[in-house]
Amino acid sequence: MSLKKDKFKLSGKKIMNFAIKLAENNKYFTGTNPSVGCVIVKKNKILSFATTNTGGRPHAENIALSKNRYNKGTTLYSTLEPCSHQGKTPPCTNAIIKNKVKKVYYSIEDKDFRTFNKTKKILKLKNIIAISGLQRKKVHNLYKEYNYIRSNKAPYITGKIASSSNYNILKNNSPITNEHSRKVSHLLRFQNHAILTSYKTVNTDNPKLNCRLNGLEKFSPTVIVIDKNLKIKINSFVIKNIKKSKLIIFHSSKNISKIKLLKNKGVKLIFQKVENNSVLCIKKITQKIYKLRLHRLLVESGKNLMTSFLKENLLNEFYFFKSDKIIHNRYKINISSLVKMINKNYKNKKKINTYLGNDTLTHYY
Repeated sequence: MSLKKDKFKLSGKKIMNFAIKLAENNKYFTGTNPSVGCVIVKKNKILSFATTNTGGRPHAENIALSKNRYNKGTTLYSTLEPCSHQGKTPPCTNAIIKNKVKKVYYSIEDKDFRTFNKTKKILKLKNIIAISGLQRKKVHNLYKEYNYIRSNKAPYITGKIASSSNYNILKNNSPITNEHSRKVSHLLRFQNHAILTSYKTVNTDNPKLNCRLNGLEKFSPTVIVIDKNLKIKINSFVIKNIKKSKLIIFHSSKNISKIKLLKNKGVKLIFQKVENNSVLCIKKITQKIYKLRLHRLLVESGKNLMTSFLKENLLNEFYFFKSDKIIHNRYKINISSLVKMINKNYKNKKKINTYLGNDTLTHYY
């Protein structure tokens, strides 16, 4: 019995799907750079493949090309338009040209203005065919945050809060949700460059605000605290842990002794003028956070600060954890109004109940 040779032919879609899987598996490990998957093919054979390196450099295209001794006449598949600008590393287009690649396929254009829609023109001058759009729809979610950040020059912000089944939270550090939900919370921390809260939450709950999943501890986010009058307690965990997780405080205080004390502890203090209503403007704070290259931000806070973020329409998505517990404690805070606001603010929502035991998780987007 003979089999047709074409039966084993790798289609462009299959190769790009492989590149997409590579990029998806590497997402959140690449800093502010996007996670890119790249595959090098010649004569129906995969020669090499790569993803963007941890921290964002080198880029996937450079790594994949460097794995082969000869790349002349190959076809390169990349999930994102190869960069054509000089940054901290040379442009990927340089490596493509130098290695005499014959054809380049990529899914979508890079929203970075330094590269956007420039790659085709550069490669065409060197007689290299460049084709975009292959499996474009499949990479939509992969680059959702990156495209938003690049297009809006603002951080992609996710809100997260947990409550009892009767929509109460406690004014202390007692856990409401079960261990499965808490692990998901730690995963969200790993996925973000920074985590923001208020001094009230720090002083009341003394939270750790780090990632405590095995193997991901070093990816704990930078901690950001909004504290207008610098009322944060010096013995707070976030201050004691400053060597492992950076701490930034936005304030408008002129308390010289407290400022000096916090700086000596290693805290980065950012002075922010108060607005007419005597509060710090959270929109201006998020703009400053973007300039600090903290592009993905998780907000874990109490009712008041979270309400402010929702009112300003600054949260791109939201995760609401609901425990099966009932709380009738006199130290409780009811967040029913906050939940109503969440439901009103988002067009889409879906329940995520897998592996959460009796807790439920609703994702709003």
